[in-house]
Amino acid sequence: MQLTVISITAMPFPLAYTASMTTFSKADRIAWLQGPSGHCDVVPDGSSAPWMLVLLGAPGVGKGTQAALLHERLGSCHLSTGDVFRHAGTRPECDQSPAMREAMAYMLRGELVPDSTVWELVRERKACLHCRGGFILDGFPRTLAQAESLQTLMVREGIALTAVVSYELPPAEIVARLAGRRTCEKCKAVYHVTERPPKSAGRCDHCDGKLFQREDDRPESVKVRLETYDRSTAPLISYYEKMGLLVRVAAIGTADEICARTIPELEPRRLKGFAEKLWVAAENRRDT
Repeated sequence: MQLTVISITAMPFPLAYTASMTTFSKADRIAWLQGPSGHCDVVPDGSSAPWMLVLLGAPGVGKGTQAALLHERLGSCHLSTGDVFRHAGTRPECDQSPAMREAMAYMLRGELVPDSTVWELVRERKACLHCRGGFILDGFPRTLAQAESLQTLMVREGIALTAVVSYELPPAEIVARLAGRRTCEKCKAVYHVTERPPKSAGRCDHCDGKLFQREDDRPESVKVRLETYDRSTAPLISYYEKMGLLVRVAAIGTADEICARTIPELEPRRLKGFAEKLWVAAENRRDT
């Protein structure tokens, strides 16, 4: 049985967004967080060609930050599997789906969550893939088996990905980035000793909590995490490249610069997908 490492990282506090780009109201994502029993109160406005994206990248490249920025600028829901696991721990067991309870049991025992359980958590949330605002999958798929299961489901549901974004950064820079990261022991806000330092050394700007370095952010741990990524997740790059969906983006510079570099790469693919839908619709009308 293939196992999946679930690495839960606190999201940095929101970055400043450029005023020149459109921003959208934040979707509440209740259906994604709660599963089949949840229904979103706030749903993004629909469009004729919603963005349907998967984000890939090694630990430390900033996928979560980019997903949040892309949500703000494109309007698609940020669907993070890490958020599902975090939310599951706050709900009574009676309110958890069978897949949630199974995942929590593994996590409470300190064990890795199997591929099959992670997949079931996503599968029971398949309605979110039909969201009229589109979606940005962050943290899933992590393995080739998960990618193949997702593709089978999307074909069956009549959904097509717009693109798969692979954020890329040299390993040495990833090690330096994560080794400098510090986390607040109280509110879990994230800082960096050089790129995003706190106002007072060693103390959180928001709650004055003590900052510490996570064990998995130490250089020796980061190298192990990168090796794990190369074995399990990197093969997805080849998989999606063969499907013609892969977009490579250099994860260098500020978060805003990386996001501004991403969107122009995506726009032609969305227009191409929209044109293909119109062509198929026209052919269907001609056949009836």
